[in-house]
Amino acid sequence: MAFRNLSPADADARARDGSLHLIDVRPSEERSIASAPVTYQGFEDGGLERLLALPKDTPLAFLCHRGGRSAQAAMYFAQQGFSELYNVVGGIDAWSLQVDPTIPRY
Repeated sequence: MAFRNLSPADADARARDGSLHLIDVRPSEERSIASAPVTYQGFEDGGLERLLALPKDTPLAFLCHRGGRSAQAAMYFAQQGFSELYNVVGGIDAWSLQVDPTIPRY
């Protein structure tokens, strides 16, 4: 498989300790409703180009609303030669249920 699944709790811990880059693939309108309370990047404003310029062994975890768009993004980055890719299972919705109940669900 081109990417592995990662639980929201593991993504939270690894984003906090700096051992992976968390990429929220949702548009800014969705992120304004609910966002992970850790450092993350998006694709707008040159974000995609900056991410593609990273070393190919950089650990990247993708997050969306429920896991579908983030899985597609992980596949795209696999096709670009990245080797350590994760899909945050259940997306921000699961993050709210499993990690931080203050994150709004939508």
